[in-house]
Amino acid sequence: MHVFSGNANRPLVKVICETLGVEPAHAEIQRFPDGEIFVKIDQNIRGTDVFIVQPTHAPSDNLMELLLMMDAVRRASARRVTAVIPYFGYARQDRKDQPRVAISAKLVANLITVSGADRLLTVDLHSTQIQGFFDIPLDHLFAAPVLIQHFKNKAIPRLTVVSPDMGSVKMARAYAKRMGAALALVDKQRVGPEQTEVLHVIGDVKGRNILIVDDMVTTAGTLTEAAEALVREGAEEIHAAATHAVLAGPALERIYSSPIRELVVTDTVFQDPTRLGPRIKILGVGALLGEAIRRIHEERSMHSLFI
Repeated sequence: MHVFSGNANRPLVKVICETLGVEPAHAEIQRFPDGEIFVKIDQNIRGTDVFIVQPTHAPSDNLMELLLMMDAVRRASARRVTAVIPYFGYARQDRKDQPRVAISAKLVANLITVSGADRLLTVDLHSTQIQGFFDIPLDHLFAAPVLIQHFKNKAIPRLTVVSPDMGSVKMARAYAKRMGAALALVDKQRVGPEQTEVLHVIGDVKGRNILIVDDMVTTAGTLTEAAEALVREGAEEIHAAATHAVLAGPALERIYSSPIRELVVTDTVFQDPTRLGPRIKILGVGALLGEAIRRIHEERSMHSLFI
């Protein structure tokens, strides 16, 4: 087994390799003077099981690194190539919801497949239908066990789990069931690419402590608007959890000017903890991904990782 890393999240790869008891494999990734990416595999991988770990968030160089590394290891005669994508970027455009737009999630799926991937491992896709865009085996892990354990340890009384929009209802229901909590929903409509408007809070949140759950936090608009609507409805403490901490643009400013007491995220996207401040806590998924990689390599069942 060889575990390679792109440049997007090397600290996560270090934890994965520690879990597996292996050293990170060696690859040279450089830039030509014009900015083009050069990839060279620095060791013999003929006939081996190769895992390439690289989230594909912006900039697009992260995606390009992944594609070139897969092509390089395929041409170096690897037996099997698994793309390990902790955060699958370009996932928001998963359907044609208006005229003359690209379906970027399908395009990226095609690029990954034709670049040489035999299998894909990812965490909390923005839309579960993306699994059907691939004609290769795909293992879709969930960060819920890591996040739920954190909040179980806090033993928050009178807890209600809230979905900030219709797209996260299934996730919120799973959290509520496993934590023995009530469930509520924030009904909103999108009025622009990064603007939403809260219409109703569905469920009783008055006097309750709240846990808002979502798959990602990008500009934090949806999250903070939901938190403010819940406070207006009489909610008390507001906590939040999200798998992918993209945290672009005004995200940090919005979070720190909102009633959210704590936001818990994972390290699928690399963030400097000193930049995030005291209200944002990062939990690691390296052990989860490491165990999944071990089971793929040993051809063992992944079923228990989804429970």
